[in-house]
Amino acid sequence: MDLQEVTKMSMEIRKQYHALERQLHEQEWTTEEDALAFLTDAGLVGRQVMAKEGRWPSDNEDILPAKIGDCVWGLAVLAERSGIDFSEAVEDFLKTRLEDLSKI
Repeated sequence: MDLQEVTKMSMEIRKQYHALERQLHEQEWTTEEDALAFLTDAGLVGRQVMAKEGRWPSDNEDILPAKIGDCVWGLAVLAERSGIDFSEAVEDFLKTRLEDLSKI
C-alpha cells in the first residue's frame, strides 16, 4: 500500500470518528486533540517495545503492531489536517536524511 492510499483510508476512518465524536460529545475533535491522541499512542509504542525487550511489564505485548499502525494513521491524519502531503513529507524526509548521512 502506498502512502497516498494510507492517507485516503486514514481520512475515511477519521471521518467516521468525527461522526462518533459528534454523537458522543456534540463536536468533533480538533487537530490539537488528534495530536494529543497520537502522542498517547506513540508513548504506548514505546512501552510495548520496552515490554518486548523485557524492560517493562505488560500483559498485552500483542498490541505492538496495532499501535504502530495507529501511529501511522495518526500521522497521516495530522498531516492532512495541517495541509501537508503525507507521502511527500515522508519521501522528502527520507531522501534528505539519506543524502545528509551519506556526506558523513
